[in-house]
Amino acid sequence: MSDRRETLKILGAIGATCATPFSSNELYGQHADHNGAPLVQVQIPAGPKNLSAEEFQLISRLADLIIPTTNTPGAVAAGVPHYIDQVAGGNAGMRKLIARGCVWLNEHGEQQRAKPFLELDEADQVALLTPICERADKLAEGDQNDLGARFFKAVKSLTADGYFTSKIGLVDTLGYTGNTVLNSYPSCEG
Repeated sequence: MSDRRETLKILGAIGATCATPFSSNELYGQHADHNGAPLVQVQIPAGPKNLSAEEFQLISRLADLIIPTTNTPGAVAAGVPHYIDQVAGGNAGMRKLIARGCVWLNEHGEQQRAKPFLELDEADQVALLTPICERADKLAEGDQNDLGARFFKAVKSLTADGYFTSKIGLVDTLGYTGNTVLNSYPSCEG
């Protein structure tokens, strides 16, 4: 699916999900020097440190479906899977949810489509995720009964957090310039 807006429409809006209290600054190192050099993105690690290779691959695919590459780089290019790996390393509850959720999603794929999630084509992946996303968006705080919805909600939130605090998301996609002073304020004339 090449149209980011269509994917976000299918998988649900992510703007309101950014609630994870982690910063990706340590991972991305978005810094400008005192001479005004542009923001840079630190090199993304080669592999996961806290997730298994299989979990990392599944998380990467989910992040790519949530924020795919279009005319701007997507979540994977922004290093979101590594951000999620970092969060999992610092939060035992999140690590456990991701591990259990990855197993659940693969089993769910086998039950619904006769293949583990990563072996499905994109259309089947989106079709499998759509009802899970809808349940995740309606998930009540503290609801522990729907593992799939809790897992997807966490991954969607972490994807949004990681992407929109990365240089690619914040600067390249949203156009944030930061640390600038306006000489005047533009009017809102139409």
